[in-house]
This record gives sequence, C-alpha cells and structure tokens, in this order.
Amino acid sequence: MKRHGLIWTILTLALLVGGGFLAWRWWGPIPVETAHPTRGPAVRAIYATGAVEPTVMLPIAPRNAGRLVEISVEEGDQVREGQILARLEDADLRKSVDELEARARFAKTQLDRAQALLDRGLGTVLERDRSRSEWQAAEAALARAQTLRAFMTLTAPAAGQILQRDGEVGQLIPANQTVFYFSCCAPLRIEAEVDEEDILLVHPGQRVLIRAPALPNQVLEGEVEDITPKGNPVTRSYRVRIRFTSDDIPLRIGMTAEVNIIVEQRENALLAPATAVVDGQVWTVRDGRLYRQPVNTGVAGEAKIEIVSGLAETDAVVVHPVNGVKEGRRVRVSP
Repeated sequence: MKRHGLIWTILTLALLVGGGFLAWRWWGPIPVETAHPTRGPAVRAIYATGAVEPTVMLPIAPRNAGRLVEISVEEGDQVREGQILARLEDADLRKSVDELEARARFAKTQLDRAQALLDRGLGTVLERDRSRSEWQAAEAALARAQTLRAFMTLTAPAAGQILQRDGEVGQLIPANQTVFYFSCCAPLRIEAEVDEEDILLVHPGQRVLIRAPALPNQVLEGEVEDITPKGNPVTRSYRVRIRFTSDDIPLRIGMTAEVNIIVEQRENALLAPATAVVDGQVWTVRDGRLYRQPVNTGVAGEAKIEIVSGLAETDAVVVHPVNGVKEGRRVRVSP
C-alpha cells in the first residue's frame, strides 16, 4: 500500500509540474523585443544595377581586311582629331593609286592637246569632249582608289581617349573588326537597367544615390538624364542613363554600380521597424501587456516604414510579432 501511495504521489507531482508548465506557457508572460518610433527621412527609391560608361564611345574598325603593319597609340592615350592610330598593309592599293595617277595625267595631257587643237581650228568639239570624258573618268577612278587606300589608315574621329586596343602588328584584321574603342567629348555616366514594373516612376532630373563595389564606403550623387523609350522584351527592363553631378569621378569605365533612384522623400517622418507592421497593424506594450494598434503607413523601406497615423513617438512597439500573440497578453520585454 505504501508503494502504491508513493507512485500516486509521484504521478500527482508530475501532473502538477506539467500543468504548471503548460499554464505558464499559455498564460504566462512571453518575451518580446520592443522599440520606439523615431523621426527621420522617409525615402522611397528604385534600386537598379548598371555600369559606368563614357557618354560617347565609338568602335574604330577598318572597312577592308588587311594586315596590321603599324600601331601608333596605346590604351589610355589622349589623341587629337585626325591623328593616325594604326595602318594596315596597303601595298596593292598604293600601286593601284600610282597607276591611276599616271592614267589621269595622260588623260589631262590629251584633253589639253585636244583643246589647243580646237582653239587653232585643227580639231573638233567631239574629240575635245571625248578627251574631257576620259580625263574625268580617270580622275574618278583615282579618287576611288585613294579613298580605298585611306581606309587602310585608322584615324581618330575627334579629340578623345583610347579605351581599348584589340590588335597586334602582323595580325590579319577582317573588315569591320574593331581595333580600337574610343571615347570623346563628354564625361562619364551610368547606364542602368530598371524593371518595367518601376519604370513609370522614373523621370529625368530625379536624384540618384550611387554605390560601387570598388568604393564600398563612398556614396556618389547623380541625376537621371534620359530614359530609352523602348524596353528590352527579354529582360523586361528599360535603359536609364544617369549622369554624375560632380566632375571628380573616381570610377572607371566598365565598373559596376548600384543605383537608388529617389522617387519620394519626406523629412522628419515617423519611422517604425518594418517588421513591426503586419497587415496594417502593430502590437504595442503598455503596463506589461500587449495591445493591437491599427496604423496607416506611407513610404516603406527594407528596415524602416513610415507611420502616417496611429502611433506616437512614446509608444513601444513589438519589433518581431510572433504567432499566438493576443490582446492583453502579458509580456516580458527582452533587453
């Protein structure tokens, strides 16, 4: 009997302990983390990625195939308009020019002779006109050959900088294959791709905050310059060009950049943790208990959300509401 009584005593104690634990879990205070709303700027921005590029960038390539025989500039060199950048082999074209120059000189001599004979009454107008036609044809053929030979010399279209060189002396360059990438005439800019869902919110003149992996601790300022009217049907994005508002740009051509296009900004807004707002309401803590509070929100960010109405700066809101929170539930504020 004593043994059975001991067992029942143990079972009773276990039930009491378990019941007490369950009661504490269901009705006891739960730990929560709270924070007070703060004042600050509410910023709505559109995020996009892009690359640094010159405003004007031109590929320079030969119109005809040829072997590179001379390169006069290197990457990074500043060049002037008309400066020779490279030459391609043109021995056959040079001989053609020499031949056509001789034919043009002979045709001009024949024309002068026919004109002289006509002036003295010993020639005819038909012979003079035939000689003039042959001279004009020879001059046209010579001009064409000279133009084709000139195509074998690559020159700078304007004053600027050589960004990249793709070719070595002795290399056979096919027609229209780029040998130099050239930039000129304007400062650097960023070309970013903005998703089609956000493009209607982007307009020229909007402020842009720029970050680059090469400068992780620096934020640069920019401004939306223009937006391409046609989107990319594959990526479903639109090209947005952003100019820097400062002349001192530490970035280089080709570097990647992350941009935030400022769509809306309000100063001295009431901000609460973004995780605190769930389905248009927050949980506040007063006198150690939870109370549901509907709120109207404005600009939403990743970390903060603007509270338009429903909260005051003195209210303590639950940062991370958990499942099972109930009106009037006792809480223990975690440090």
